[in-house]
Amino acid sequence: MTDTPASTRPATLLPDAQTVTEVKHWTDRLFSFRVTRPQSLRFRSGEFVMIGLMGENGRPLLRAYSIASPAWDDELEFYSIKVPDGPLTSKLQHIQPGDQIILRPKPVGTLVHDALLPGKRLWLLATGTGFAPFASLLREPETWEKYDQVVMMHTCREVAELAYGQELVAKLREDELIGELIGDKLFYYPTTTREDFSHMGRVTDNLTSGKVFRDLGLEEGLTAERDRAMICGSLAFNVDVKAILEAAGLREGANSDPGHFVVEKAFVGDGI
Repeated sequence: MTDTPASTRPATLLPDAQTVTEVKHWTDRLFSFRVTRPQSLRFRSGEFVMIGLMGENGRPLLRAYSIASPAWDDELEFYSIKVPDGPLTSKLQHIQPGDQIILRPKPVGTLVHDALLPGKRLWLLATGTGFAPFASLLREPETWEKYDQVVMMHTCREVAELAYGQELVAKLREDELIGELIGDKLFYYPTTTREDFSHMGRVTDNLTSGKVFRDLGLEEGLTAERDRAMICGSLAFNVDVKAILEAAGLREGANSDPGHFVVEKAFVGDGI
């Protein structure tokens, strides 16, 4: 550790510091928080930024976090797992309103509408805290203007871990900005893998078996003409879902080359 007095360190992070305005703990493993938004920050719903805290060595400790709030929000929202011995989350989970975090105002990411070709049915596929970018996209008017159907599939180990997504989805139709746009376009399919729930099973299994189509009353099968998808979860999950989509004839897209589906490669998942 350096001999630099603690009182002199904030000068190195102040240009990128934002103030925590709200913290909510959903379970002993999951929490969300909101921070002030830099006036100059412009981002597309679904993108991520680097956020963090000062490390013990006086240097910034940062990692990629999807912005869970939509592009029009006055504040920035994030959704995080708590890792007891995690270099960042072991400290981040203790933040309180009024505290400061470091936020690098350079948003990037592939889970954006610009990276997808026009389609009729959008699949948002997530495990665990991979729901975060979709929390942004579900509250983005463009999502509902572009698609006839939006299917949100979210899988967690236990029922309590679905709470963040459940509460957000429940409020969508009451939202003054997008409530009327949603209409009957939203199809929400939360599932668990380790605790009994109304719907169970992994996203991959429910897709390949056709169960999600039958349960939601959707036209069965994935086609490149109709379906578009965004994927955010653990590395293994991303690989498995990508294989399913490619087997159905869908092609991966990017900001520079729009396709039928996109994968968030920066997300470090908590597994299922």
